[in-house]
Amino acid sequence: MEIKGIVFNIQKFSIHDGPGVRTTVFLKGCPLRCKWCSNPESQLSKVQIMYHGYNCVHCCKCVSSCPGKAITETGDGRIHIDFNKCTGCLTCVKGCPGRALTSEGDYKTVDEVTEVCMQDAVFYEESGGGVTISGGEGMVQPDFAEALVLRLKEEGIHTAIETTGCVSEEVFHRLAPLFDLLLFDVKHFDSEKHKKGTGIGNELILRNLRWAHEQGLSILPRIPVIPGFNADLSDAKGIAGLLQDIGLARVQLLPFHQLGERKYEFLNRSYELSDIKALHEEDLTEYQKVFLDHGIDCFF
Repeated sequence: MEIKGIVFNIQKFSIHDGPGVRTTVFLKGCPLRCKWCSNPESQLSKVQIMYHGYNCVHCCKCVSSCPGKAITETGDGRIHIDFNKCTGCLTCVKGCPGRALTSEGDYKTVDEVTEVCMQDAVFYEESGGGVTISGGEGMVQPDFAEALVLRLKEEGIHTAIETTGCVSEEVFHRLAPLFDLLLFDVKHFDSEKHKKGTGIGNELILRNLRWAHEQGLSILPRIPVIPGFNADLSDAKGIAGLLQDIGLARVQLLPFHQLGERKYEFLNRSYELSDIKALHEEDLTEYQKVFLDHGIDCFF
């Protein structure tokens, strides 16, 4: 049986997900629940329905047609989707006259994804780019990720993965060495604070990070700098000390942004950071200097 993965986006001409011009393949599924997640639709490894209330004509056809009884009226002119009951059959999406319902996630074969990626092979060659697997957490679908990266390597394509490192050591040890570059999120040095922001402590993540460095893999640690979570200079000092202890000499800062805020509304979810202002490079000059003072090449 041909391996399939659930993909929610294939983004061409990416320039922020590794070197050169790249195609980024976004896989669904992630063990973390980061409060600032810009792709909340990536968290569940299943098809999800997005509700665009501004298009809703309030006919409630979706409520009556849903075979799993996953859709209900909320009493305020909106509907609520219970993703525990939703089977992803798309009956509601197909029957919505106002196109207020859309879906996120399609099951694709390795051949289908590879075909899309190879359409821009000339740009990879000219720019030193390639393909990046992202998510969610790309390693949450290990069989598909492995089959895809091996296929891309057969085509001579540079491969990278954006990873949280929050996967079993068995899976990480199996997949990480296959990639030319690991774009590894480092969110906090303190496990309790990490858990408050993401729902999970960082012990497993740091074990995988140390292992990858010990194996001589190419790693670029990346820090999403989030106000109220890890944006203080004391946080920077702690993370810099951690990277220094592991032996990592480069880090990329990813300033907090609000680009994914609207998606929470579409998923009938609240977004805790809605009142937090976005950060810009000029806001993080002192933060960056902490890493530079530790002898770590720190850039945006």
